[in-house]
Formats: sequence, structure tokens, C-alpha cells
Amino acid sequence: MLRNYSNSRTLGDNIRLGTLTAFTAGTINVASLLIFLSFTSNVTGHYAVFSAEISKGNWTQVAVVGAWIFLFFFGSFTANFSVINFNKKSKYFAHAFPLVLEIICLLTVGIYGHFYYQKTIEEAQVMVALMLFATGLQNGLTASISNFLVKTTHLTGTTTDLGILASMFTQKRYRKNPELKARAKLLSSIMVSYVFGAVFSGLTYYYLEFSVFYIISICLVVVIGYDFYKIHLRHFNTQYRYSRIYKKPNALAFLYDKIHGTGEKIERKRTEKSKLVLEEKMT
Repeated sequence: MLRNYSNSRTLGDNIRLGTLTAFTAGTINVASLLIFLSFTSNVTGHYAVFSAEISKGNWTQVAVVGAWIFLFFFGSFTANFSVINFNKKSKYFAHAFPLVLEIICLLTVGIYGHFYYQKTIEEAQVMVALMLFATGLQNGLTASISNFLVKTTHLTGTTTDLGILASMFTQKRYRKNPELKARAKLLSSIMVSYVFGAVFSGLTYYYLEFSVFYIISICLVVVIGYDFYKIHLRHFNTQYRYSRIYKKPNALAFLYDKIHGTGEKIERKRTEKSKLVLEEKMT
């Protein structure tokens, strides 16, 4: 989900990344609405509030909402900064680092809310700011590594694109276009996952309260851990092949042989099996 970048990504990569991160975005948005009466997965509504407070001359609220918008922007900036600057050293680290920061922000909100929250306006404003920074990180990361195909923290553009695709599919030539069908699958999976996350948050918040942020963090750990597992599995297989080709046993190859058996044993079993099949056919 995180290793591949831009045009090297497959549809499966984008769908896996999109569904998991859209689920977390939907969960975050509804949780923040129920707790703080504020949306935190996008800033469209905050721009409207920002403009309204300017017209009223309420400069304290202008500063607060302006800071929220800036933090969402800064989260996106930080995510893409990590991708473009650390990509040559380690794609996995460059792409995982923004999600690690997001997990830290969400855990901070969950722990503080669970043990210390006194329901003051100032506390709510700070925690909303943290959550907007976290969703800015997420949206910036998914858009950056997918060549702007995956955006999961809001559904305005997704709904617009799906409406356009639906109108295009009224013609046969567009229905047969594999790229358009793949795009529709991706957008539909993001939309459904976002709604599912929002419903899950609404149903479980009254039981879990701030603990819902721990569940969101676990989902993000799954995103990070999936690629960590894939990378180390590939390294394990590479080390094993190296030991077999160059006849230089190492610890990884020894462990692999203990689990799966040596190549000679496997080959011997295959030969014996093929002989039995041949004998059965001859008789």
C-alpha cells in the first residue's frame, strides 16, 4: 500500500490504501462531530465559518478557525515534504512517516480526552486543531503517493467524479474502457468505506467515547504494518535464494528450511509423486 509511488501503483494498491484510510477518516469526522461539534476531516465548512467570522468582526474566532485551516494545510505540506525528500533514501519510511505522526496526534487526543478532558472550549479547540493536522497528513500522503487518485478525508470530489463517470457509462464505449471502470471501482470503494467508518463511529461512540481513537490508530498501524511485512518477507526470500545459489547457508535460510523443508526434499517428493501418478496411469 505504501511502498509503490505514483504511476507504479496498481489498482489493488490504491483500493487497499483508499478503503482503510477512508474508513479512518469517516470515523474521525463523526467522532469529532459528536464530541466537539466540529468536522475535522475537511476544511470546506471551516472556510465558510472563517469568512462569516470576518464579516462579524469576531477576530478571536477568525484566529482560531484560521489556525485550523492552516494546520490542515501544514499537515498536507508535511506529508508531501516527507515523500519528496526522503523517497530516495527509503520509500517505505518516506510514506509511513506521515501516518506515524497521524497516529501520535490521534493517540494524544484519545489519551487526553480519556483521562484529562474537562470539556472546556479551549481544550476542544486544541484537540480539533490536532485532528485537522492529522487528517491533513493523511489526505496529503494518499494524494501524493497515488498521483492524486486517492483522496480519502472528504467526499465532495469523489461524489462529483462518480456522477461524471455514471453519466459517461450511459454510453457503451465508455463502459468498455478499463481505466474508467477501474476509476469507478476505486471511488466507490472509498465512498462506501468512508460511510461505513462514519456509521461505525456513530454506533460505537456512546460505548467507547474517546477510545474510538485507539481503534482508528490500530487501522493506521495495519496500513503501516502491511508493507513492513511485505518488505521483510521479500528480504527473507532474497536471503534464502542467495544461500541456495551460492551455497552459503545463513540463519534465514536455515529457518526457512526448518519450516518448509530443503529444496532437495521438496524436489524428491515431487519426483515420487509424479512416479506414482505415472504408474497409476500405466496400470
